[in-house]
Amino acid sequence: MMPDLELMGDQLGLAGKTILVVGGGAGIGERTALRLAAAGCNICVVDVAEDRAAAVAEQLLKLGVKAASVLGDVTDPETVGGVVDEAWEAIGPLDGCVTIVGMSHQAPLLDMPLDMWTLDFNLNVRHVFLLFQAVAKRMVEAGRPGALACVTSVSGRQAAPNHAAYGAAKAGLAQLVKSMAIEWAPYDIRVNAVGPGTIITPRLPDTPQRIEEVRQSGIPMRRRGTADEIAKCLLFMMSDLASYVTGHNLMADGGWMAANLKNRPGWRGP
Repeated sequence: MMPDLELMGDQLGLAGKTILVVGGGAGIGERTALRLAAAGCNICVVDVAEDRAAAVAEQLLKLGVKAASVLGDVTDPETVGGVVDEAWEAIGPLDGCVTIVGMSHQAPLLDMPLDMWTLDFNLNVRHVFLLFQAVAKRMVEAGRPGALACVTSVSGRQAAPNHAAYGAAKAGLAQLVKSMAIEWAPYDIRVNAVGPGTIITPRLPDTPQRIEEVRQSGIPMRRRGTADEIAKCLLFMMSDLASYVTGHNLMADGGWMAANLKNRPGWRGP
């Protein structure tokens, strides 16, 4: 057997790596932090709610890894660099960064105010530029390779009523990931994204009505995804299993894109 095919080896290659998880205080971010820690990563959790970040860090410590929490808003250009610096000091030189920060606001284009458009772009694409630029600069200065991953959406691939700002921002984010990937590949920094479909989160819990709507929606898997299923995709992108993957937008949507749902009459979205 070839030495790199050991059955019980560290196939993920993450043990001892140090990862910054932004938006790690709940939902997909919390599950991603836990998945990475279970793979042996030391984690710094960043969140806008200090108590949430600290609570997740406490969970991570119980897994036997190093963990720290940082309070910070990475959507603020004035503070994002300081958040990265504080994390670097708190947990050590970074080997990677995952951001789950993002949110959608719905309105028809004829009535959409400029501040809503701007907010969706700030939350969903500008913050990734600011955050990953700050992390990559530190990595390049330190001569460290790394992996970066963010979250896009099916809304960035197909249009839907009242989703224009969010969809345009997520489409832009997918393109930004490609640009970062090709510019930073010479520094051995990989950049990828995961694009969820409709996912169960603390903000969008399952209800009997929502479960039935999803079953009738035409999604091939007939259910919503879980935060942990997206976390596992992000774990893959950060791991050595994806060592030759960069600039990719992995859709994790239960077959949503394959079924072309948003072009179906009556489709209202998740």
